[in-house]
Amino acid sequence: MPEIQLIPKTSGGMLGMPDDRPGWSRRAVRALAVMLIASGALALLDAGLTLVWQEPISAIYAKLRQDHLSGALRKVERASPTAGERRTLASLAEQSARIAFLAGELRRHAREGSPVGRIQIPRIGASFVVVNGTSTAALESGPGVFPETKFPGVAGTTAIAGHRTTFLSPFRHIDALSRGNSILLKMPYADFTYTVIGHRIVAPTNVQAAVARVGYSRLVLSACTPLFSAAKRLLVYARLTRTVPRGAARTLPGGGLPRAIDAPRVSARAPARRLPAVLEPFDANVVAPLV
Repeated sequence: MPEIQLIPKTSGGMLGMPDDRPGWSRRAVRALAVMLIASGALALLDAGLTLVWQEPISAIYAKLRQDHLSGALRKVERASPTAGERRTLASLAEQSARIAFLAGELRRHAREGSPVGRIQIPRIGASFVVVNGTSTAALESGPGVFPETKFPGVAGTTAIAGHRTTFLSPFRHIDALSRGNSILLKMPYADFTYTVIGHRIVAPTNVQAAVARVGYSRLVLSACTPLFSAAKRLLVYARLTRTVPRGAARTLPGGGLPRAIDAPRVSARAPARRLPAVLEPFDANVVAPLV
């Protein structure tokens, strides 16, 4: 009877196959370590960029959205009035009434997150398309008009909210604005120039501080403060000082020439009572408290 030779079983689990599990394990551990180090480095880089500049990933998304909104806004600006709007405009001789009507029409037709104008703040080098609304999705695209407030051109308060650390950080440096600085809102129907008169820091629940009517047309910018926190709201107040008609607002009945509308200056003697310190206006021509 022939002799039967037994081939010993290796630790690899298969006959005649070497065991490479220890080597594989070492490679897996090294790969995992490299991945963790790379992830940590990217997280530190992201945090550093956010600290000194802005959050880069959301900035890329917002930049793409702003580019798209710029094109959409140009279409809105070039759009002709409807037949019904033309009939109403023909009946409005006053330039301010025509601007107010067009502002109301834009507000009525604007969807949440759609482009309605552009804000420019020369002091901090900001220029962004403004959208309608302040929902989370809307503010990821750009600064948004509070739904509780008016569009520029309608008497009252226009309040605009914007991020300070994410999604292009449009309002990151509004804390650097001071009395006398200009803020421009370029709407399809008119250009509005506002002059900064002061600022306040309020609780997030104090919405009234941003949206209240104060007896004159104003702009309020709203953003979280301090940086990297939503604990408070920084409000920058600016008074409307000049309006220049655009688009359909420039065509006056009877062929009249359009003109700039300068807001009247109010006598510094108007406030008869002393306001509490927190409500003292920075501008002597402001007759209403900054609330």
